[in-house]
Amino acid sequence: MADVTGIRIPDELKPADGRFGSGPSKVRPEAVDALRAVATSYLGTSHRQRTVRDQVARLRRGVAALFDLPEGYEVVLGLGGTTAFWDVAAFSLVRNWAQCASFGEFGAKFAKVVKTAPFLAEPSVLTAEPGGAPRLRAEAGVDVYATPHNETSTGVAVPVTRVAGADEGALMLHDATSAAAGLPLDARETDVYYFAPQKGLASEGGLWIALMSPAAIARAYEIKESGRYIPAFLDLVTAIENSRQEQTYNTPALATIFLAAEQVEWILAHGGLAWATKRCAESAATLYGGAERSPVARPFVSDPALRSSVVATIDFDESVDAARIAAVLRANGIVDTEPYRKLGRNQLRIAMYPAIEPADIEALVACLDYVIERL
Repeated sequence: MADVTGIRIPDELKPADGRFGSGPSKVRPEAVDALRAVATSYLGTSHRQRTVRDQVARLRRGVAALFDLPEGYEVVLGLGGTTAFWDVAAFSLVRNWAQCASFGEFGAKFAKVVKTAPFLAEPSVLTAEPGGAPRLRAEAGVDVYATPHNETSTGVAVPVTRVAGADEGALMLHDATSAAAGLPLDARETDVYYFAPQKGLASEGGLWIALMSPAAIARAYEIKESGRYIPAFLDLVTAIENSRQEQTYNTPALATIFLAAEQVEWILAHGGLAWATKRCAESAATLYGGAERSPVARPFVSDPALRSSVVATIDFDESVDAARIAAVLRANGIVDTEPYRKLGRNQLRIAMYPAIEPADIEALVACLDYVIERL
């Protein structure tokens, strides 16, 4: 076996920044510098005071602009990340019966949350094998349709569209944790587009952000007023009303809010969501193209229409050990290319979020070719 720690990639081949993790993802050094500049007057201060509330307002205002929110949509914040929002949605958005798309780890987890909620009916769950995706379909009586926009575990992305023929008043929910800021969005096609900021927003975890339609907001109030027991931490109405005051119900991580706001404004300054999605698509074309040209690699997602441009999964032939490739890369400062742990495939998983330079993706492809030749 080749000594992976002894394979040295020439410096001229390496990316300028070797962080390719699918979450937590690369945080731009410029954003960290901006945080450092205000640290002594911002970190360690009350989240109920203007110093912090101004940053919450800045983030909410920037997110609304980034996604070009329609009239009446609101940006709502809460603590706990996407994992917490799955419970928030079960308590505060599903009236009785949900249909869930499950085609990877994260969609399956939300389906499980709905399934185990004792006050909800057994969900209708549409599944597909990893690497594929089911299509949601109208079912009489369903009041919430839910799907990932991008499945982080497999690198599958589906369009954000409403379900044709759905009952009037049925809500459309999209888990956008790894999609937000990197994939196209017409917010009119969803009622709740929710995500955490440690991926496309190049920040830290622990926060959830939801773009909510007037119908979704009304549903949250309707369910709360019905008398359903909702833990205070998971009460969506509480989150809505606190967000309107530019704060969160519980104490947030202040650095997370600031870094997310910096990333949003950086994207807006370069041309907004259209610029960011084009940038990610260019990186994806480079990475998938490199895999298709390789005699020992191929994109895991066989259907090009389902291939994500924010998270790529690349399979390797049995003659090549992807774990050894990842180990060599890590020894050379190129990190977090390992596959999703539960998928169990001989592959690499590589993030291509807006903060990641397309030139660094090009350099990564060259590094992969270099390593494979020596293994």
